[in-house]
Amino acid sequence: MFIIMRSLAILGSTGSIGVSTLDVVRQHPDKFNITGLVAGRNIALLAEQIKEFQPEAVSVKDEHSVKQLQDLLGKYKPEIFFGIKGASTIAGADGLYMVVSAIVGAAGLLPTVSAIKAGKHIALANKETLVVAGKLVSDLVKQHNVQLLPVDSEHSAIFQSLEGHNKDDVERIILTASGGPFRNTSAKELKTVQPEQALKHPQWSMGAKITIDSATMMNKGLEVIEAHWLFNMPAEKIDVLVHPQSIIHSMVEYIDGCVIAQLGAPDMRAPIAYALSYPDRCISGIQKLDLIKIGSLTFEKPDMIRFPALRLAFDALKAGRTYPAVLNAANEIAVTAFLDKKINFIDIATTVDKTMQSHDAFTPVELDEYLMADRWARETATKLIA
Repeated sequence: MFIIMRSLAILGSTGSIGVSTLDVVRQHPDKFNITGLVAGRNIALLAEQIKEFQPEAVSVKDEHSVKQLQDLLGKYKPEIFFGIKGASTIAGADGLYMVVSAIVGAAGLLPTVSAIKAGKHIALANKETLVVAGKLVSDLVKQHNVQLLPVDSEHSAIFQSLEGHNKDDVERIILTASGGPFRNTSAKELKTVQPEQALKHPQWSMGAKITIDSATMMNKGLEVIEAHWLFNMPAEKIDVLVHPQSIIHSMVEYIDGCVIAQLGAPDMRAPIAYALSYPDRCISGIQKLDLIKIGSLTFEKPDMIRFPALRLAFDALKAGRTYPAVLNAANEIAVTAFLDKKINFIDIATTVDKTMQSHDAFTPVELDEYLMADRWARETATKLIA
């Protein structure tokens, strides 16, 4: 059991992962302390978090938010930064043990890279960091000898199911998916889906962007790409099964036919607690699993015709080069457009597909090259939508 206090910075502290992380920290004041927080526009919640956890420094989205935050704070006023530069400053601060990377989307890439270069261990909830620049980030992790611990429940499950086993003995890894709110919705009905419907996830409480990604199954596609980089598995060894109960978070099948799975209630505090305390475990606060009450666990094959986003993600992974970065960026633009009611639900995947088809892929080396592909895809998707 570790006895040294672990200092943490949270990138995305006011989002669902950030709030859950702080709840785990709240339960263990003897194990963790918060030295840095990074948030977007939810200044009111950030002010409450600052008053409770008293970090040394925080960062907000823009300069205007700095004044807003200062007006809300009482006697305790930490140093306040803003923008990507501010987030990167927090992520690379001296004395940090771990950075929880939970900023949604490609915006989390730069501060996560800054943290790795500064030698900080990473609890990764921002899957887009590996989707956009998987090879670059993987190389940096090895170069700076830091741990990259998964926070996504699926990847945490795989990580736990691989512990103590020879990776050469792995036949395949199996990511489970809830199927989202439209698992049994017909292709015809999907054409008229409204954002309000898509935001009602049957199992998980998540932010708007991730919830829409779950509804299109793009979230599972991004997780496939993330799993490739986390576990060094080719696309051919990564499968997806729809598991509506969301109790088995993922599985690993070995060459002898044995399958090892990790089960738990659908609550993100469990994988967060495991990442924060690894290699030990600590109380997460989640509800204990009652298998008798659950009764049965079911599985289905994902429908890649009704949900083509999953197929597009597999295509991007197999094609490699800049295709995953383009997939992610186009999806971010399309999801925002759907939430703003500028396009229909089924147009999200169509926009991503058309953007990928028009992309002249290349093999990126430097971070700027990954970001160049990201910018191109955003501009292209925006034009397609317009």
